[in-house]
Amino acid sequence: MTDITIYSSNYCPFCIRAKQLLDSKGVSYNEIRVDGKPAVRAEMARLAGRTSVPQIWINDAHVGGCDELVALERSGKLDTMLAG
Repeated sequence: MTDITIYSSNYCPFCIRAKQLLDSKGVSYNEIRVDGKPAVRAEMARLAGRTSVPQIWINDAHVGGCDELVALERSGKLDTMLAG
């Protein structure tokens, strides 16, 4: 089974779009909200090397944010990654 983690914020349009794309693929993911949680956001930034949300991992691969996820979809590589 594919392990997907997405760090997100409640009102972030890029987070919403990334989750919609993952939902359309019928995959489940672990969503970690960073709103009002500076320690969680700091951990995300340490892991990702970025402070913006969303930050997405598929298995152990850091995908990046929404733009990178959409680029994987457009290139046809997202389904392969989701297949494990």
